Amino acid sequence: MRVNVDLFDPQSNMDSDFSSGLPDSDFGFAFNDSNFSDRVLRIEIMPDLPDSKSDGDACSSIADWARNRKRRREEIKKDTVDVLVQREQILQCNMPDTEDGVAYENQDDEPEAMVEESPADVGLNLKQCGEEATGNIDPAWSMDLSTVLRVKTVHISSPILAAKSPFFYKVNVPSLVYAFCIPWFLLLWLVILCIFLQLFSNGMRESEQRYVTLRIHASEEAALMELLNFMYSSTLSTTTPTALLDVLMAADKFEVASCMRYCSRLLRNLPMTCESALLYLDLPSSVLMADAVQPLTDTAKQFLAARYKDISKFQEEVLNLPLAGIEAVLASDDLQIASEDAVYDFALKWARTHYPKLEERREILGSRLGRLIRFPYMTCRKLKKVLTCNDFDPELASKVVLESLFFKAETPYRQRALAAEEANSTYRRFVERAYKYRPVKVVEFELPRQQCVVYLDLKREECAHLFPAGRIYSQAFHLGGQGFFLSAHCNMDQQSSFHCFGLFLGMQEKGSVSFAVDYEFAARIKPTEEYVSKYKGNYTFTGGKAVGYRNLFGIPWTAFMADDSIYFINGNLHLRAELTIRQ
Repeated sequence: MRVNVDLFDPQSNMDSDFSSGLPDSDFGFAFNDSNFSDRVLRIEIMPDLPDSKSDGDACSSIADWARNRKRRREEIKKDTVDVLVQREQILQCNMPDTEDGVAYENQDDEPEAMVEESPADVGLNLKQCGEEATGNIDPAWSMDLSTVLRVKTVHISSPILAAKSPFFYKVNVPSLVYAFCIPWFLLLWLVILCIFLQLFSNGMRESEQRYVTLRIHASEEAALMELLNFMYSSTLSTTTPTALLDVLMAADKFEVASCMRYCSRLLRNLPMTCESALLYLDLPSSVLMADAVQPLTDTAKQFLAARYKDISKFQEEVLNLPLAGIEAVLASDDLQIASEDAVYDFALKWARTHYPKLEERREILGSRLGRLIRFPYMTCRKLKKVLTCNDFDPELASKVVLESLFFKAETPYRQRALAAEEANSTYRRFVERAYKYRPVKVVEFELPRQQCVVYLDLKREECAHLFPAGRIYSQAFHLGGQGFFLSAHCNMDQQSSFHCFGLFLGMQEKGSVSFAVDYEFAARIKPTEEYVSKYKGNYTFTGGKAVGYRNLFGIPWTAFMADDSIYFINGNLHLRAELTIRQ
């Protein structure tokens, strides 16, 4: 419930009414009943565009619905000019002396025309929820409305429709509601009052009945009738995905946010597929109503992110995803990928595949995909390549690389603070993903000898998941032009008597090159929280070889993982490896 709202402020009350409608109300008994109505909605049903389905149920699958919808949207755009000209002629022929006629601009998926008329202007023999032949239309209409298939009439209550929809509020609302913008609980009282008044005055109201004309395509008829019924009863009779999508589109078109939320909830409860998830992300909802379907689009994004969590298993599928799909995948914190370098390479490959023109590719990378790449977690070697990559605007490339280097130079505490600030942000560039290879910090020296100091931090939860025989690999780092890596293990000690924590240093396989290296492993310990050397040695590496210590701390696994362990500081294990090339 909203608080601190001025009940006499028209704007605040109007927002409240449209967002909540008539809570827990069921006026289904009054739908299309002349005894409880003050208007008649005259629905002109036009033929569909070529090759369009007649309604949502005619589509056998989500794929059929999507193809049909896309074709209709393209053809509607193509025919917009003709429709606008036709509507202008209709309004000119039909309302030369009418002051309260209202016409609406025909944008894509917007209502095409809605006018108010008196019975004398219409010249129709109306029936309760009946259909009429177009031959009954006034001759003045015939030359412009020759394509009307049929006309359906529905008795409606202005207060109910106005409370549910800003569209009907603007067009069809009684003067009392329009003047005072009353809140929903007073509006409910007004509806009940109108019902009792209409019961006693029904015999004298026929001549005062006012008509509202609405024009739709035949494929929208079933969805519109469901929508109108929902505005009275707050429920739908249809349950199939394609029919719900049609109702959702109609609710978006006529600005019925409560129905959009209802459809969104039903669709979220149906089994999700890649096909349906991509379709939900491509729904053409207007900006004003986007919040109503946000839970549905969020669910679709989560589905895609979970399905393609391991990109390496679905490279071809992910490469063929549309823009909305690849954004959902790359935005995930749980993406199981080797490193952020791999995310960068994949995003670049996708952009080159879908946008072969350089200008378009730069635009997409700069405004959409680039924001999903977490540059601060890329290696310095890859960041150097970003600076020379022609796919990125040079100014943008310099900005993201500089920002990344500053982040790498920050203290761990400051890095965690920056990540926390982006916890609820759409673009989480400082939040670390669940990389297969853990990021490292590297300090390199060229003189007096080639040397590097590598820092690897592991969370307590990551270490716990190593038991009983797991491994965690670091991202690659380089010394003397060769790639190295660290690997943390849970293994048995030399005598195979208990589990323990081990740390190893390996060289990536590159031919038969050999390197003689001095190395030292160290870890921070309590209470000083300083690095203490745990193991040192020397080894001549060849490609694919590794060296290390099976029991780095000389204690069993249970003591290493104990709550009072001296090796975990604020839930993190801090490791350091120093490598020096021997002369």
